[in-house]
Amino acid sequence: MSGLLRLPSSLFRVVMMVIVSVFLWTGCVDGERSENDNPRVVATTSILADLVRSVGGDSVSVEGLMGPGVDPHLYKASEGDVTAMASADLIVYNGLDLEGKMTDVFAEMKQRGQPTTAVAREAMPDSLLLSSPDYAGNFDPHVWMDAQLWARAARHVSNELAAIDTARAQYYRNRAAAYADTLNQLDVELKSMIQRVQEDKRVLITSHDAFRYFGRAYGFEVRGLQGISTASEAGTADVQNLATFVAEREIPAIFVESSIPRRGIEAVREAVRAKGFDVAIGGTLYGDALGSPGTPAESYTGMLRSNVKTVTTALSPVPADTLAP
Repeated sequence: MSGLLRLPSSLFRVVMMVIVSVFLWTGCVDGERSENDNPRVVATTSILADLVRSVGGDSVSVEGLMGPGVDPHLYKASEGDVTAMASADLIVYNGLDLEGKMTDVFAEMKQRGQPTTAVAREAMPDSLLLSSPDYAGNFDPHVWMDAQLWARAARHVSNELAAIDTARAQYYRNRAAAYADTLNQLDVELKSMIQRVQEDKRVLITSHDAFRYFGRAYGFEVRGLQGISTASEAGTADVQNLATFVAEREIPAIFVESSIPRRGIEAVREAVRAKGFDVAIGGTLYGDALGSPGTPAESYTGMLRSNVKTVTTALSPVPADTLAP
């Protein structure tokens, strides 16, 4: 498989299409299941896998393709991924070019009749989507950074599950409604947590531009070193421009992301210091992937809480002498 991953991108896509065709045309996958079998769902990102589990509960078997710390912008489907998708009852992906290197695979799956859903594209009307600052005519895919938008995604997933498992349709819709209530309550909780940050300090500087929906929902100005995709690396000018902004605004902290190398934000920090201002690295945020199992960010709700706690602590540190012993 390592040899396959080293193929040129154009040849890689051709090989993937051949694999898809083999699995879907030869009938090597048995699409039939009894009423007692759980639907098999393949989700691309860890965030989407968590969403499907939250809505489907024990009645759905979920396989996530990307684990903690994996960057979906750069991820290429393996032969095993294609096998899993070809044998699934439903493929759940984000869409809006988040999984940009898997676009051809999704298109081929859909063309061959495999049930697929692009959650961010299909669950959100254009009026709720943010336009991409990097790619004219496209939208920012990071919709999960707004808890209320993700509640819409939950209801959409329940409808998709109901379509492939009609016997448990109401069960999925009930769970989605309950989860949406949880997310709406979380939204209120996060807004309360953010109040500890002075309004003029609500500036979020991260490795890439994954937090624009967060900024709109929770009142932050957001700047990323890279654009909404990590497919192209930041240059020296990008580092210097962001460093100038940080130094002029005297922003106390900037943040790395779990799925992106630290070196970019560390370069910004050094450039800020060269301009005479000392900015801290405030911690690690979870942008495109959940945290590892057993960590506070292992679930979607935990991820948002962890992010807000990290941000509020770094941008409004509580003096040590005010803390209880």
